[in-house]
Amino acid sequence: MEKKVILLADDDIDDTEMFCEALEEINEDIICHCASNGKEVFEILNSINEKPELIFLDLNMPIMNGWDCLKLLKKDEKYEDIPVIMISTSSHRKDMEAASGLGSVCYFVKPNNFNDLKEVLRIITSNLGPDLKEAILNLLNSSKHIFTCSDE
Repeated sequence: MEKKVILLADDDIDDTEMFCEALEEINEDIICHCASNGKEVFEILNSINEKPELIFLDLNMPIMNGWDCLKLLKKDEKYEDIPVIMISTSSHRKDMEAASGLGSVCYFVKPNNFNDLKEVLRIITSNLGPDLKEAILNLLNSSKHIFTCSDE
């Protein structure tokens, strides 16, 4: 099976480790590059040969936060077509709406439970590509997690 590339940007090392461990358990064919801020996202994007299938962006990071990174990604024609999922511990409606307005595919509140994270990542990663949006909408309708999706 062909390896799929995902990029995670999160400055919380515990969250990053949990995310990577969950990914590894559900799909060994996923390569996850990790950045601790938005500036590193662009450094990684410019250094890897293959565009990621998906980018997970934490909202609150030092140097360049998720908002600024998302804006730059969507303005750059090299990266504008990469789906972005915003992640945060915040469940504020205004953040969810802002993420959608800036072009993210989805926004979800980070699950605290490892098995919940695995469940979410399993559904998302098994539907990378054209079915991603529909899979996320199904997850939104059937999930106890807090999600919101753009209307594209």
